[in-house]
Amino acid sequence: MTVNKWTAAEVARKVIDNEELFILDVRNHDAFEDWKMEGHKFEYLNIPYFELLDGVDEILPKLPTNKEVLVVCAKEGSSVMVAEMLSEAGREVAYLEGGMKSWSSYLEPIKVSDLENGGELYQFVRLGKGCLSYMVISEGEAAIIDAVRFTDVFTNFAKEKGVEIKHVFDTHLHADHISGGRHIAANTEATYYLPPKDATEVVFDYTPLTEGLNVKIGASQIDVNALYSPGHTIGSTSFVIDNQFLLTGDILFIDSIGRPDLAGLAEDWVGDLRETLYSRYRELAEDLVVLPAHFMIIDELNEDGTVARRLGDLFKENHGLNIEDEVEFRRTVTDNLPPQPNAYEQIRQVNMGKITPNNDEQTEMEIGPNRCAVR
Repeated sequence: MTVNKWTAAEVARKVIDNEELFILDVRNHDAFEDWKMEGHKFEYLNIPYFELLDGVDEILPKLPTNKEVLVVCAKEGSSVMVAEMLSEAGREVAYLEGGMKSWSSYLEPIKVSDLENGGELYQFVRLGKGCLSYMVISEGEAAIIDAVRFTDVFTNFAKEKGVEIKHVFDTHLHADHISGGRHIAANTEATYYLPPKDATEVVFDYTPLTEGLNVKIGASQIDVNALYSPGHTIGSTSFVIDNQFLLTGDILFIDSIGRPDLAGLAEDWVGDLRETLYSRYRELAEDLVVLPAHFMIIDELNEDGTVARRLGDLFKENHGLNIEDEVEFRRTVTDNLPPQPNAYEQIRQVNMGKITPNNDEQTEMEIGPNRCAVR
């Protein structure tokens, strides 16, 4: 039998198109339990590679013959070898090119909506990490919000669309992934914006992102209005785009709310988080569509692969927005924190410009799921 090679892009389409897939993950159990490829109709078998060195006969009855089987490992090598063994045993299988390393890096651009006067809004979904980035396009110009470090994805997409990147924003100083924002700005001569309250230690130049800032994109005059919304960080800032969309950064997610502890100041910032969620956001129109900077679980994806929900629906459905007692809210947010992101302190240092790790080091820093939320 032939061993097929699948790219992360091909697997991403199976997630978005809600297709079935059986994954044989040959990483160690702890790595699999911590982080795996997720899809609405994915099934899994986790058998560490070292348990298959003497052959695959024992696992053949556990593998389906009526659906596609994909072998996955950390970087590719082990999955190729296991896939070849299964092929020799008469099974049709594929392996993931680049392993979980490539899955963590892949971005799928999805159109969220047309905007008034001919503009477009795109969401870049990083399925393997739960990161969400955005590009607003209008009349030959573009703005990017919360770009991850794979800068070529954004610059190449802008070229495909025939637009010039004019503005690049980070809603806050990220701690779970490395930002590509200032590098995109440097490469395109765009203006790079960062909240000044998050930028007290940065070692590069930036334009302050402050409440009330109104940036026009293109001749169609799409407004990108800044709304100060602290809590995840002290400088966290949201955007209202075209009076239709609320980009919440890491303050509010579809199924959860932001965590306030990644700078070691949970007790200090939990009050800011509640003020943002229960006061500032409550003053906004409920018809605004929330577009967060992350998602945690696959169920947060819509049928088209986007992550988006009406603000009014979240006020009804999101548990983090329905804790009336302030003491209980404080306890929920500070006592139920998940493990902190991998290498988050070093990632903050990278995003401040204080350290410049190479590409392999950056990849290692980001390995694993996103952990920006409290559920």
